[in-house]
Amino acid sequence: MKKVELLNLKGEKVKDINLNEEIFGITPNKAVLKDAIVLAMASLRQGTHKTKNRSEVSGGGRKPWRQKETGRARQGSIRAVQWVGGGRYGTPVPRDYSKKQNRKERRIALKSALSEKAMEKAIIAIENLKVSAPKTKEMLSILEALKVADKKVLLVVHELDDNMILATRNLPNVILILADEISVLDVVGADVIVATEEALKFIEEVLK
Repeated sequence: MKKVELLNLKGEKVKDINLNEEIFGITPNKAVLKDAIVLAMASLRQGTHKTKNRSEVSGGGRKPWRQKETGRARQGSIRAVQWVGGGRYGTPVPRDYSKKQNRKERRIALKSALSEKAMEKAIIAIENLKVSAPKTKEMLSILEALKVADKKVLLVVHELDDNMILATRNLPNVILILADEISVLDVVGADVIVATEEALKFIEEVLK
């Protein structure tokens, strides 16, 4: 069984807990993991980029000058692409960037990401995560006790409260999420995962 130390908020070891090998101990599937990352990043793109082609810009209804005997180049419209204020050619149009991945692959991708973190010893289990007041200083002291204050931290909890949300929102290197919201992009983007014992059990229950 894969084991990890369970710590209290002072960074002291309480006991060892076992992690499910089928979730935190598999051989990562790099191809499926990459597809999941691409899918997640693509879903963040709005796809609303748009420029106008020559049929959409206003003006240019007539030929600007006659074809011959002017000493100038032939022009058919002042809204051609070479004119200032003309239409654009080959530029972006609205599109949907979303991709698809079946449910089985999504589960394998998340298991692969979690297993990689487990292999890197980048998963820290804590008894619980509670702050007495909505103060950033208090949350920072907890991270310092866990020796992760200078890293990108993914805090995974089973339940949220206002104090916890307010205490973490001003920490740019910390992302606080619920266990049922964990995603591949969150996992691979973090240096270390700090999860409550209850949150780890929930993840194992969902992914087993």
